[in-house]
Amino acid sequence: MIVYTPIRPAGPRPLTVRLATPRGFCAGVDRAIQIVERALEKYGAPVYVRHEIVHNRHVVERLKAMGAVFVRELDDCPDDRPVVFSAHGVPKSVPATARAREMLYLDATCPLVSKVHVEAERHHAAGRHIVLIGHAGHPEVVGTMGQLPADAITLIETVEDAETFQRPGDALLAYATQTTLSVDDTAEILATLKRRFPELPDPHKEDICYATTNRQEAVKRLGQGCELVLVIGSKNSSNSVRLVEVAMRAGARDARLVDDATQVDWSWLDGVSTLGITAGASAPERLIEDLIDAVRARFDAEVIEDAGERESVTFKLPRLLTA
Repeated sequence: MIVYTPIRPAGPRPLTVRLATPRGFCAGVDRAIQIVERALEKYGAPVYVRHEIVHNRHVVERLKAMGAVFVRELDDCPDDRPVVFSAHGVPKSVPATARAREMLYLDATCPLVSKVHVEAERHHAAGRHIVLIGHAGHPEVVGTMGQLPADAITLIETVEDAETFQRPGDALLAYATQTTLSVDDTAEILATLKRRFPELPDPHKEDICYATTNRQEAVKRLGQGCELVLVIGSKNSSNSVRLVEVAMRAGARDARLVDDATQVDWSWLDGVSTLGITAGASAPERLIEDLIDAVRARFDAEVIEDAGERESVTFKLPRLLTA
């Protein structure tokens, strides 16, 4: 007698998921979102916000549903409603215009970006020409360059820019950086500038914000041991885009930027045994949780939280909202 053993379908494929630490919201982003939320509580809707408060579609849509109105410029705001300036900072002309119109405004600029503004003004007052390392058109760069006269700052985006930059006359030089850049790229640009202009100071760890540095270090660890790294963040989020680049440089076979779990093409995981997951500094933790749930629905997933820097930084809210 022949006995046939039924073939049972195989269970979900095993997958190791490494979760980066730290990930997601930084203190500056958390503060900026709280400013909009508290303003809505205190003054009622609508509260106007100049530009996206942070670069994340989900955050912006949630605040819109609460009554926030996002606009490009102050010209789009009425005089009699509060307006919030985004976490990326604004040129000096923006608060000056708001004061002239007697508007109630709340500045949600990240304190670490404000620190760059203060340093730029200090260098300018000392007669130094400022070399700003950053990406043209990014709101943070626009805000920093808008602190000073146009001829006081030169923007450097690449190593090639650093090689061709010419000192204006016999001016002394100083430098500043966009806070969300790749630590490694910035170091390469600064090394080029220092070779050509030895009087420039040595780079300091704090030139790139602590949150950017910590998240990039965490992703380097993922890249060294994961075939695929998924970064949750919006395409216009500089720090999220940099995380994808850092993961690839660290050794990941592939790295992808996705807004949320719905954007994952699951064929990306073919042949992947270890998946890394992280989120940019403006991405909510719930998006990570949703992605892990989606992974668990398809795989026998073991989720391991990587050891990393534990952040405890907090920033105070404006006095107008705490009085």
